[in-house]
Amino acid sequence: MKLSPEDVQGIKILLEQNVMTKAAIARHYGCSRGTVVDISSGRIHKTVKAGNVIPFEKVQPGGKGNVLVIGDLHAPFTLDAYLDFCVEQRDRFNCKRIVFIGDVIDNHYASYHEPDPDGMSGGDELDVAIAKLKPWVQAFPKAWVTIGNHDRLVMRKAFSGGIPKKWIREYNDVLEAPGWKFVDEVVLDKVQYVHGEAGTARTKAKNDKFSTVQGHLHTQSYVENLFGRDSSTFGVQVGCGIDRKAYAMAYAKTGPKPAIGCAVVLDNGKLPIAILADLEAPPFK
Repeated sequence: MKLSPEDVQGIKILLEQNVMTKAAIARHYGCSRGTVVDISSGRIHKTVKAGNVIPFEKVQPGGKGNVLVIGDLHAPFTLDAYLDFCVEQRDRFNCKRIVFIGDVIDNHYASYHEPDPDGMSGGDELDVAIAKLKPWVQAFPKAWVTIGNHDRLVMRKAFSGGIPKKWIREYNDVLEAPGWKFVDEVVLDKVQYVHGEAGTARTKAKNDKFSTVQGHLHTQSYVENLFGRDSSTFGVQVGCGIDRKAYAMAYAKTGPKPAIGCAVVLDNGKLPIAILADLEAPPFK
């Protein structure tokens, strides 16, 4: 038996009203509980008629609940074409809310590892990074930014040097992004967005029992759904937009190539999608 579009809509209404358990809904509609769980998490189940598949851009009319999640930029060491790719996904999925998942800036010169002695000075790298971020600020004037480990490097140096916070300017002031709100995490529609320095998205979602979207791991892009007896969460690794051939990325030149991509979370936090881009800098020679 395949569920009709009307059945699916009825199941969604009962889920939103929270008046019946998923098992009871399944019995009422003569389907499996797994089908109900899939519908609740926004997935299209095999028992749903093909005619009920909704184009992604129409999942959330008006896009008010749709979130575009942009991967690590590491400016100024960002792939030039990554901006157009992210703008395309914002428009494609009608995303009204934007989250940069962290490491918008690299701060290679301030690394606790040995920086490249032939690289840019601190002042020059910052100037180039600000210039590189300018079109991003123009394309996404209002956004959340989850603070990443590379964003935090200069603050850590200041802390190590005993410099009080009063001497330090705010991130959005330094980077000339007045509409960007820098936060440790942001929660939208019961989904947490973090940079992700403590492990993988699947692990954090499992441990926190909370749907999680994160970056940090340049070579990973995926969506994984996790199910309990009567609950479901997901973990999303966003991918990134780094320029693999940049000298600041030399530490990873013998490892896997980066997963260039972004993610969207649609339908008020119910439908996560990881999107890979057909973009890649030439590998190291």
